[in-house]
Amino acid sequence: MIQPSYPIRTARLALRPVTIDDLDHVYAFQRRPDVVRWMLGAEPRTREQSRASVLAMAGEDAWRAEGDCLTVAAVTDAGVIGIVELVWRSQLDRTAELGFVFHPDHCGRGLATEAATALLSWGFDEFGLHRVYGRCHCRNGASARLMGRLGMRQEARHVESYRFKGEWADQLVFAILAQEWRTRTPPS
Repeated sequence: MIQPSYPIRTARLALRPVTIDDLDHVYAFQRRPDVVRWMLGAEPRTREQSRASVLAMAGEDAWRAEGDCLTVAAVTDAGVIGIVELVWRSQLDRTAELGFVFHPDHCGRGLATEAATALLSWGFDEFGLHRVYGRCHCRNGASARLMGRLGMRQEARHVESYRFKGEWADQLVFAILAQEWRTRTPPS
């Protein structure tokens, strides 16, 4: 089992495993149409759907095998404001996929960047990842900008590569290598 030493602390956040006590905060953003609008197959969740989601995330506190998801809650004095995750995609290639979702009330202040930076630092510096990538819908400008702030470069635009809400959609792929991570200019 591989996991960070919790909590991971940043200047303004604590990153820690999700617990059932986080249900109210997670439901506060999972029920919002503006939060789930770019998520594949996602609709605003009911409280019971959020409860199931929180219970699933609560079991994602470590990597036990390739394919596992490490999910952490980004916590401020206001409570859980977002979720950041790394999915262990390949042990051989030392690759993971980054994912994130934040409550819009806490966007625009660099908190998502701060949280993702901390989790990527753990992945590269502690776990020894070689490459991390992230994907988003081509019209999801906020996610694309966040990955850019993290130093990830756009590697691809997969044209009409998946079905999204009944239509073909383009997907953007961003990535960063360990040596790029270590030599990047951190976001200000």
